[in-house]
Amino acid sequence: MKLSEELKWRGFVNQTTYKDMDALDNGSVTFYLGVDPSGPGMTVGHLSIAMMIKHLISAGHKPILLVGGASGLIGDPDGKAQERDLKTENEIQENIDKISAQYKKIFEGQKFVLVNNIDWFKNLGYLDFLRTIGKHVPMRTMLGREFVQSRLGENGTGISYAEFSYSLIQGYDFLHLYRDFGATLQVCGADQWGNCIAGVDLIRRVEGVEAHIYSAPLIINKTTGVKFGKTEAGAIWLDPNLTSPFDFYQFWINTDDESAKDYLKIYTNIDKPDYDRLITDFDADRSGRLAQKTLAYEVTKIVHGQEVADKVVEVTGILFSKQIYSELSQSDKDKIKGSLISVPVKAEFLESIVSSGLASSNTEALSFVKSGAVKVNGHKIDDPKYSFSNGDNLLQKGKNMFVMVVKK
Repeated sequence: MKLSEELKWRGFVNQTTYKDMDALDNGSVTFYLGVDPSGPGMTVGHLSIAMMIKHLISAGHKPILLVGGASGLIGDPDGKAQERDLKTENEIQENIDKISAQYKKIFEGQKFVLVNNIDWFKNLGYLDFLRTIGKHVPMRTMLGREFVQSRLGENGTGISYAEFSYSLIQGYDFLHLYRDFGATLQVCGADQWGNCIAGVDLIRRVEGVEAHIYSAPLIINKTTGVKFGKTEAGAIWLDPNLTSPFDFYQFWINTDDESAKDYLKIYTNIDKPDYDRLITDFDADRSGRLAQKTLAYEVTKIVHGQEVADKVVEVTGILFSKQIYSELSQSDKDKIKGSLISVPVKAEFLESIVSSGLASSNTEALSFVKSGAVKVNGHKIDDPKYSFSNGDNLLQKGKNMFVMVVKK
């Protein structure tokens, strides 16, 4: 299957400046993807673009992965109704370190260049930037951006010069990477199209060269209709310290049937013949949840490695068996603890439920307890003044939300 055909089959094609996607089928293109390090790592939303890039690499194209140490100091305003709070340089650097580590894990065994745009912005003077970049960017183009119009409109909250200028930073990134690496393509999510156009225009005006953009659709949760990766408990992160490997696996195992079919093409490396066989078997007996089990295992393996994926499958079997936690072997308890988020106990039982992320407030925690939705070590707890025993305690809400609470 040609690359263009595979990208379309997997659902990775949204919009492009190429006349035809066939342009990616021949030769080798140097391309880049930029990530704004305003968050503490990447989510499963970012992962979809990363999976698309894996296919581009396999087809012989050359990737540059950019983490925006400079742009992160401003924050991407696109899609935001109001001004972002600025993060400190230390916060940005911590986020960059986490994102870089996640990149290296996802693209393990594949060649790529990792860059940080602070490296070329830190010594670029303001007047030089205005003369060499600002002089080539029409105000009409910048004012025409949808997010600028919404922020400056009658009900808008306004926009600072810093956020208004964000697209200039991203445009200069593309120009710099063209000059230093020969990059002629930027890949992005559909919501970044406007920012990316700035780079294409800048390269054309400054260098007289045609550059391109290729965007992939945003993944939308078909059940909720919201941007993929958000749940009742919050975003699903690739960082195991933010979303435990167990919760990560459970997120995928709990997808609905039709979504699981789509996500298998997007989030795994399964090829079309194997996919067709799997779906035939799945449709013959959906109660076996073959699509969800395959999806959950394969994505967990890509993000956390095979050893962790195997362990999570085993832990899932233990937790959903009828065994009481206190009666498990120490070996099984250790496996469970290693797969879940651990939090320290709070003075009050309800506060511990909240700090664990299983409830948003003491009031909500109390309602969970009263409704019989809370268990500790496999036993239902209906006393809001319950006290944890010393050591590790398995706190459970509902059928599939688990956290380890540690009392010293």
